[in-house]
Amino acid sequence: MALPIVFHEAYVARDVLARHRFPMGKFRAVAEALVAQGLVDEMSGFHRPEPAPARWLELAHTPGYVEQVLGCRVGPALERRIGFKMTEPVARRSRCAVAGTLLAARLALETGAAANTAGGSHHAMPDGGAGFCVFNDVGVAAKLMLTEGLISRALVIDLDVHQGDGTARIFETDRRVFTLSVHCETNWPRRKAISDLDLGLDAGVDDDAYLAAARAAIEDALEASRPDIVFYNAGVDVHREDRLGLLDITDEGLARRERMVCDAVMRRGLPIVGVLGGGYTHDLDALARRHTMMHAALADGLRRFA
Repeated sequence: MALPIVFHEAYVARDVLARHRFPMGKFRAVAEALVAQGLVDEMSGFHRPEPAPARWLELAHTPGYVEQVLGCRVGPALERRIGFKMTEPVARRSRCAVAGTLLAARLALETGAAANTAGGSHHAMPDGGAGFCVFNDVGVAAKLMLTEGLISRALVIDLDVHQGDGTARIFETDRRVFTLSVHCETNWPRRKAISDLDLGLDAGVDDDAYLAAARAAIEDALEASRPDIVFYNAGVDVHREDRLGLLDITDEGLARRERMVCDAVMRRGLPIVGVLGGGYTHDLDALARRHTMMHAALADGLRRFA
């Protein structure tokens, strides 16, 4: 069974310049790399979402904030916090990324695993975005699936180098969703939220120490949450060459991490949906290759555990 993978051309907001700190071009680079690797037959072989409507977004965000984004009326202070000027392409990109994670989650329930080629916008909080995150795609997707009765419980495994503070705040009073964040403690955001399980690592942690710590935290979270679905934020900004990361993880360490997460989840028979998370290397080819390690591990897991 082939891994279902979601992509939309709107993931690349065309009015965000190439010199921007956020590597907007990585989303098409990831899609093209997946085709080159044979994980998707051709560009038309991706599953394609429709933009998320406001009623979905309001499950995780306040109506006022949703209205500001969709109307491109976000104030200057909030725009600075987000890191993008709120234009129609940026707003559409954010809506499509949310819908892409939801579509991947629905597909994961059917097949056992699926992945988006965007998502992981874990700094977006109920009343506003931050850190290049406009809408919290995992937050919206989990809330909607709970509302529709498709699931009763969910687990978010967030291995981005930055704490998933927005996700933690969205679900801080919702016991149906267990949030795990394994991150660099001294990295941004300086003011951390409280996840159900937080593991803040020292700067400079290498492959072996990182993997041992993450493995133990994931096993604890799986036992504590007993989820119906797992959302996996596979941020590659833990890599030693990442501009915004402070850890010392190699390409080999990333590949081992993706196999470890997939094995831990899929050997329990749990559906898993992968989202990209952060990655801020100037070399888009290298960055895309790192991001597709998650897709490759999920595809391999489907073959081994189906």
